[in-house]
Amino acid sequence: MTQTDRSMRNVGSVLLLSGAPGSGKSTIAKALTETGDRSAVHLLTDGFYTAIRKGFVLPFMPAAARQNEVVLQAIVASMVAYAQGGYDVVVDGIIGPWSLQPFRDAAHRTGLKLSLIVLRPDLPTALARASGREGRELKSVDAIKGLYGAFANLGALEPHVIDNTGDMLDESVTRIRDAWNSAGFELA
Repeated sequence: MTQTDRSMRNVGSVLLLSGAPGSGKSTIAKALTETGDRSAVHLLTDGFYTAIRKGFVLPFMPAAARQNEVVLQAIVASMVAYAQGGYDVVVDGIIGPWSLQPFRDAAHRTGLKLSLIVLRPDLPTALARASGREGRELKSVDAIKGLYGAFANLGALEPHVIDNTGDMLDESVTRIRDAWNSAGFELA
């Protein structure tokens, strides 16, 4: 589907904003969706997990496989509904190569423009950001290092990586908005 076709249908585009904890996903996603010219949705994937009030299994545990499939289906369905409703959607979460196919399938099926940006500051920056967070956010150094390692070498997806180590928020938002609008970050 071309940009003209999307515009005529008032369909939004989708950005999967991924990376390890402390990479700046949520802060940047919030800023991206609060600024700009179009209506936008910040789809925070953590909320889909915390919505499970009874029977929740930590997503990295082997017993969480079925739960993770259901949550991913719910995230993808929400993404499609918002984008087809005319909203640009920033999906903010730890979205690795292992979970991209349902997003790709939905975008292909519905004609949505789907882009991927993986934020990858250096490890000391990610650890400092994550440890400084308030609330129930993940702060375990070992868990953060493990998730950071999962994004260390993305193979064919390396062109989707942005190192935001030294960026101020406004710099990151500008860089990411420009990347989202470029064809180089679209997923096929």
